[in-house]
This record gives sequence, C-alpha cells and structure tokens, in this order.
Amino acid sequence: MTANFKHILIAVDGEPVSAHAAEIGLGLARSLGAEVAFLHAIEPGLTYSPGVAPKDLVGEAEQDARKVLAGFRSLSPDLSILEFVQVGKPPHEIVNAAKTWPADLIVMGSHGRHGISRALLGSVAEAVMRYAPCPVLVIPAKRE
Repeated sequence: MTANFKHILIAVDGEPVSAHAAEIGLGLARSLGAEVAFLHAIEPGLTYSPGVAPKDLVGEAEQDARKVLAGFRSLSPDLSILEFVQVGKPPHEIVNAAKTWPADLIVMGSHGRHGISRALLGSVAEAVMRYAPCPVLVIPAKRE
C-alpha cells in the first residue's frame, strides 16, 4: 500500500525544530510532487500586554508570523507554497487547517519535552496526532 500525499501541511513556529521539520517536509513534497502549505498558529494567551490593545498585539503577532513564514518559504523558492496564519490554540488550528485545506499529511516538529515542562506546556504534537484527519509526521529536534 502506498501513501498518496498530494497536500502537505507543515506546521511551524520560530523554533529551530520547525526549521528541521520544514526542511524534511519540503524535501518530501518535492519528491512526491505535492502541494505545500505552511501554518503558523498564534497562541491567543501569548498576545497580552498591559496597556496595549489586544487587537494591536494580535496584529503585531500576525506580522511577525508572516515574517517567519517568509523565511520558511525562502527554503524552497522552486515550490508554490500557501501560507496560513491563524489565531487560536495551535493544536486546534493545525487540525482545523488540515481538515479545511484539506491536507493528506501534517509535518511538524516536536521539542521533545519531558516531565514537568511537558505537563505544564502540553504537547502540541500529541494533541495534533490525536485529532488529525490525516497522518502526522513528527520530526524530533536535532541532537547536537
């Protein structure tokens, strides 16, 4: 049985593990002739600052997200790449984009947190795997 991945959604943030996942996802897309979309989800709780209007903070976060996506897009100028910037809980936004676009595969990095940091921060990759409408390829952080 062969997989038929024609639409690959690559979920990214500003962390190095995202760059590693994007490289792998783009290479896979190139080899399969698949379409690619990058998604960056903005966590609403992280866009709060006393004295600044929430919509202004979200606007700044969206501009920053577009810069992040432009950097990832530059990794593969030979591919036509869609970009999605969503405001919401990252697992929900990734799964929703995969359903809406629709993606045949989600590629994302994992920070590999354990113990208390994972309990406090949760695992975006785990939540996406649990609810995704398609296979999820989780790329671990590079070992130094």
